[in-house]
Amino acid sequence: MTAYLLRRLLSLSLSLVAASLVIFLVMEVVPGDPASFMMGINADPQAVAALRTQLGLDQPLPLRYLGWISGLLQGDFGISYTYRVPVSELIAERVVISLPLTLYALALSTLIAFPAGILAASRRNSASDLSVMGATQLGVAIPNFWFAMILVLVFAVNLRWFSAGGFPGWEAGFWPAMKALTLPAIALALPQASILARVMRSSLIDTLNEDFMRTARAKGLSRGQALRRHALRNALIPVLTIIGLQFSFLLAGGIIIENVFYLPGLGRLAFQAITQRDLIVVRSVVILLVFAVIVVTFLVDLAYAAADPRLRRRRT
Repeated sequence: MTAYLLRRLLSLSLSLVAASLVIFLVMEVVPGDPASFMMGINADPQAVAALRTQLGLDQPLPLRYLGWISGLLQGDFGISYTYRVPVSELIAERVVISLPLTLYALALSTLIAFPAGILAASRRNSASDLSVMGATQLGVAIPNFWFAMILVLVFAVNLRWFSAGGFPGWEAGFWPAMKALTLPAIALALPQASILARVMRSSLIDTLNEDFMRTARAKGLSRGQALRRHALRNALIPVLTIIGLQFSFLLAGGIIIENVFYLPGLGRLAFQAITQRDLIVVRSVVILLVFAVIVVTFLVDLAYAAADPRLRRRRT
């Protein structure tokens, strides 16, 4: 198992290096010059050239890439071209909103999907199964930004149970902050719960048809006991994969929801940085998201081994 973990860490480290190189090169070929954007259309060329030198944009690409990577390893993401403050401070201010929102949405998605998927699989082709499948199909089809606007209209404008947007900050208290994240989390969780419930149902149905499940029933276990003791654990492998992918998607893909609810999260920071040609912020946010995806992938691998001992023995 130790050898397997070391191989996975090496593989994921190489993936991170390759991703950093791709991100850096893509940002460099994007049209437009940050210095020209900051100085304006009618800026003096000498002033633009001086700003490029100040920002280090006149250095060769290899030196700039190595300088960026060296800074990342030391926790220095550079200075924002637009805000003129350390990028690490901007990210720290935004990640305390995006990460709790992601975890909140993922928790809601899991709490909805697991019971729904188990109910549909255990009562296949019944009215319950058809109802769950119909609801999940609707959940997948509805765009989350449209659902978010409906939530605002119903619960913020009409019922006035929640605010229509904004974030009071964690200094205002835990519950006011969580209340501000509730509608965005629900909007993000609905389509993810629908996908996860369908995967849970499909995986559980396949597991229920395995020979070892028939053996468990032959030994006297009821259908519910066999499902709880044997089927659920063996059906978790594809479900864990989807949960890992959903965490990465929710963390990186919440830009639309953050803009609908005016949440100052990572997605909104990346969007503003793109419009302002603040490439160093864009690079830093993207590499941070890639790092999060790689860490989650590694954790999902560990969860595989915990859920299925056969995989643990196979990888040693």
